[in-house]
Amino acid sequence: MRHEILDSSEKIVYLLGNEAIARGALEAGVDLASGYPGTPSTEVLETLINVADKVGIKAGWAVNEKVAYENGIAASLSGLRALVTMKHVGLNVAADSFVSSAYTGVIGGLVVVVADDPSMYSSQNEQDTRFYGQLAHVPVIEPSNAQECKDFVKVAFDISEKVELPVILRTTTRVSHSRGVVKLGKVIKMDRKPLFSKNPGRFQLLPSIAKKNKILLLERFNKLNNLIEEVKLEKRIESGSRLGIITAGAAYSNVVEAVDTLDLWDAVSILKLAFTYPIPKKVVSDFIRSVNEILVVEELDPIIENSVKSIMVDENLVKRIHGKDLIPEFYELSPRHVIIALSKLTGVKVSRDYSFYDNINNELTKFLPPRPPAFCAGCPHRSTLYSLQRALAIMRVSYIYSNDIGCYSLSVNPPFGFGDVLYSMGAGVGVGQGLAFLQDQFIVAAVGDSTFYHAAIPALINAVHNRTPLLILVMDNGVTAMTGQQSHPGTGVLLGTGGIPIENIVQSLGIEYVKVINSFNIKDGIDIIKNAIKYVLENKRPAVVISRGLCALEEINLHRVRGEKMKLYTVDNLKCTGCKVCTDYFTCPAISLSGNKAFIDPLLCTGCGSCAQICPYRAIMEVK
Repeated sequence: MRHEILDSSEKIVYLLGNEAIARGALEAGVDLASGYPGTPSTEVLETLINVADKVGIKAGWAVNEKVAYENGIAASLSGLRALVTMKHVGLNVAADSFVSSAYTGVIGGLVVVVADDPSMYSSQNEQDTRFYGQLAHVPVIEPSNAQECKDFVKVAFDISEKVELPVILRTTTRVSHSRGVVKLGKVIKMDRKPLFSKNPGRFQLLPSIAKKNKILLLERFNKLNNLIEEVKLEKRIESGSRLGIITAGAAYSNVVEAVDTLDLWDAVSILKLAFTYPIPKKVVSDFIRSVNEILVVEELDPIIENSVKSIMVDENLVKRIHGKDLIPEFYELSPRHVIIALSKLTGVKVSRDYSFYDNINNELTKFLPPRPPAFCAGCPHRSTLYSLQRALAIMRVSYIYSNDIGCYSLSVNPPFGFGDVLYSMGAGVGVGQGLAFLQDQFIVAAVGDSTFYHAAIPALINAVHNRTPLLILVMDNGVTAMTGQQSHPGTGVLLGTGGIPIENIVQSLGIEYVKVINSFNIKDGIDIIKNAIKYVLENKRPAVVISRGLCALEEINLHRVRGEKMKLYTVDNLKCTGCKVCTDYFTCPAISLSGNKAFIDPLLCTGCGSCAQICPYRAIMEVK
């Protein structure tokens, strides 16, 4: 835990954007924090979980974003303040309850932190969360640095309670994961007691009530428009110039760097917005009137640009406006994009020849070997996929592999090549079930342990309900590994020590073939998967194989905590023939070739022992 999170007020500390959001929640008197891990949002809730006992709040991971958000609604309806965290695709999962919560309105402040991922560094798509604000009539506020991350959370809670609407605090990767100096305020406790006052005429969204609530929602939204004008969070930099830039969030930092690079501080005026939906109309219209030409700089979709154009039409303001004609609508924004746009508008020559660097990059890329992301040394998924690959080869079945979101998504890379479709959390089973329902090819549906609880159970029920023939492979590594070892409902922290076992859920649904294998026992794994394939083919029903082996990173952590030494494996050069089975077909990063012999790097080996099982010449053995 970073000790700065609980430092006293007035102190200036250096925080990650996500940590600053957590501190802002504490300064706002948050009572409950819930969420589902997802880069780039994860550290917000991790930070709050680490200090929850010390400050007397409730904080913890939920099974998915929808449940997390519903926990937040419950706190709000009880008069408490709640913070809910997720990444952009997580709001899709929570959307049903999120949109409805705008209809009922909230009581205690409800802030949902949604982190967008421009350029899709760790996501399956690139979406702009601000559209959800428009969809639900919910305000969106965007910080541009760590200080604003903290300060805007407090504003968001206040606004939420004043207009009785949830508020989206939208960040993007660069804001969430950048550090900056933050002046701390005072951590407070609201001393509110949870009290749910029954009001079925408001909180039960039956159609007759929803119809009335829609009118109330629009009244709250109109009140919001006035309130946003009053909070005055905008930053306006005046130069008296004819060119004005309207921007917000992470894009503001790119604007500042671009203006500085081109030395245009006397040639442009800047308006940085805090609320990007709805935008403060009077502030924006005043700014438009002060300039002759406008450039809107924002990441991803033209939300601000369209709002500005709407204001111009409403108020009959005829000015030339640029946005997505000069600023890209895809991928993460960089200063380069803004520099080039400003150069075109001002005529100031760009001193740096970007094409020169592009050409060098293109030339160097030709000589660099491809480096696809790989499973960690000792990852249980590698052993599981090797067993699956061998079993499918032995059974000689033509198959379609329906993949899911998690570390095992990497199975699409060589040498496994598993992954014909990949959509979203839980879709491995859902799409796999649909494919198996419709056609004759054998279907393998993959899912992880956290993902199983998150969104795969309904699809599994559907497979049972429809008697769909498919093999479901649950790769249980004991933690939510890809986002940083968070616990989930199955295991807590330690594998097999409590929680809700996946096999119990599967068996309770009436699935007859349910087997649990040790991921690292490859012989047993091949045999059991072969039997599962045979069962599916003969009985035309689903079979579930749960491959259980602790995440290598968690295994290493536990050894360190216990002070235990890791097992190590080595290669007997007299037995090694250089057949390359271990390097070409198993591809553990700890194994490489030294001359024509295999070599195991003792610094990387985690002692899982899988390589010893796949060596055809028994040349790999444990170091005694």
